[in-house]
Amino acid sequence: MTNLPEIALDFFRNLFSFDREHPLLFTQFYFWAFFALVFALFSFFKNKTLMRNTYLFFVSLFFYYKTSGLFTLILVFITLYNFFAAKWMHKQKEEKSRNAILALSVIVNLSLLFYFKYAYFITDVINNLFHLRLRVFDVFSWIGNKITGTNAFSVDTILLPVGISFYTFQAISYIMDVYRKRIEPVHNIFDFGFYVSFFPQLVAGPIVRANEFIPQLHKKYFLGRKQFGIAVFWIMNGLVKKIVLSDYIAVNFIDRVFANPLLYTGFENLSALFGYSLQVYADFSGYTDIAIGVAMLMGFYLPMNFNSPYKAKSPAEFWKRWHISLSRWLQDYLYIPLGGNRNATFGSYCIIVVIAAIAAFLSHSWWVAIGAGLIAAILALVAYFKPEKRRKITTEINRMDTMLLGGLWHGASWNFMIWGGLNGIGMVFHRFWNDWSIYGRTLFILAVSFAMRVMCVFFPRPVFNVLYVWCLVILTGNMLRMLYNLFGGKRTWQWLQDAWAVLNTFTFITFTRLFFRSGSNLDPAEANETAWNTAKNMINQMGSHWRMEQIPDIVYHYRNVFLLILIGMVIHWLPEKFKRRYRLWFARMPLPLMIVVCVVIVFIIYQFITADLQAFIYFQF
Repeated sequence: MTNLPEIALDFFRNLFSFDREHPLLFTQFYFWAFFALVFALFSFFKNKTLMRNTYLFFVSLFFYYKTSGLFTLILVFITLYNFFAAKWMHKQKEEKSRNAILALSVIVNLSLLFYFKYAYFITDVINNLFHLRLRVFDVFSWIGNKITGTNAFSVDTILLPVGISFYTFQAISYIMDVYRKRIEPVHNIFDFGFYVSFFPQLVAGPIVRANEFIPQLHKKYFLGRKQFGIAVFWIMNGLVKKIVLSDYIAVNFIDRVFANPLLYTGFENLSALFGYSLQVYADFSGYTDIAIGVAMLMGFYLPMNFNSPYKAKSPAEFWKRWHISLSRWLQDYLYIPLGGNRNATFGSYCIIVVIAAIAAFLSHSWWVAIGAGLIAAILALVAYFKPEKRRKITTEINRMDTMLLGGLWHGASWNFMIWGGLNGIGMVFHRFWNDWSIYGRTLFILAVSFAMRVMCVFFPRPVFNVLYVWCLVILTGNMLRMLYNLFGGKRTWQWLQDAWAVLNTFTFITFTRLFFRSGSNLDPAEANETAWNTAKNMINQMGSHWRMEQIPDIVYHYRNVFLLILIGMVIHWLPEKFKRRYRLWFARMPLPLMIVVCVVIVFIIYQFITADLQAFIYFQF
């Protein structure tokens, strides 16, 4: 019979051990037990700022250890290095010394990120360019084996630390803000460590800017009745998004289709693709909602990361509403340094030329090279003969560079760069599209529709069928608008124009996600090929002949999934004023009623929990 000391020993062994198969997730009961204990102890010194920050720093390290094991050492290194580098830089009087320290700090931070995240990608590119057979080698595992005198760590595989992209970018924002004199360096290592590692947003954001969060380090704790209600609302809202919407439709439909697209009809593939747009939003924004709520309970305020992105009327507006903290980071620390909307720099041309050249070479297709060369030649001619357009062209080059590198931030494979590039093309094209009259737009889309029809007839491919149908839909909307104008229509029908723009933007963003989803959760060594095959197979199914009589049976068979997708999108498209109203109504309700409502919500959530809890999608980034 097991005695009490052995039970206690097993409990503490499990408590302080790392299990890769069961990381600490917001959707686990263990996390909420962990948070309850953390919050209970937090209440004893919540107004003693140094003790509070030190306590939360070590709590955050423990949380990260439970999600990432020994990779906690990487987080500790980034914390120590950037703390001392910022203080060193701040003491320098000469601008050259400050520039040198800044450059070194950016290199150190990005080198770690590149090593762990992009080793497979860079090795694959070099092997293909120079016909080599290089393999990755984990230097840190080799060092660990030498120190321990064992072979406990595999040197043939480089694992990606959870959340390394987020806390690396956060550290870079700190060193950049100190350099730009937006903030003073943090004087205490525990305060700074708390900023870098604050556990609610550590592994999947939002990316917290130093000049926004560091001033909160020294504020007294305050949690009013209204703030408490709002915090609880965000936590409940995030859990519903993640478990009821994201996980349920993923496990019961979307993951199955993406795993074997050829086993499903074109309608099912198209439905899975649109469903994934809701899934990834509910998953990522759900995490952010929970993080905001948990942080608010402890008196800290994280920035808004989503603002109903599927209400966007253009790709550019979408990126002002989606993953806002990353968009702002890229704008301040990449887009503006490249020249922004003022001019193009050497870096602007270097980035896009290198990426285009490598892509053309690796594609083994003259068409890619010719296409890239033709676009470059057209832009050069326009810039030469129309100087007034030159600034706009350079702005779009900077924007395209930002989107390409933003795509690469999300994942170390070409499919993520394709995804980023497509978003960049959409943003650039929409800006030129806005300059045309309705007649010019209609003529252009008519010509493209005709070209797609020719391709369908003489070079039949499923992808041309998909593009042809999409062009016809856009053409129909433009022709109706043009005819309305020609026949003297005076009413603007702004709501209808907005709805049409939202629908087209949502469709465009959804199709770009084909490359995003296809490459997610894959072994980096095979991500490119597998993702490309998945995307190609899904397009082939969507562009092949549909048997319309099957659709009602499919909808009925997956009726729960389709109903949840419909409910999720309807809620998403509700007016913001209405959402704010019911958020405040929840926050202000009497505490006993709030408890009852939360119990009901948790009971409903429990009905949707899958056998294996699904990790958050953005953990891999």
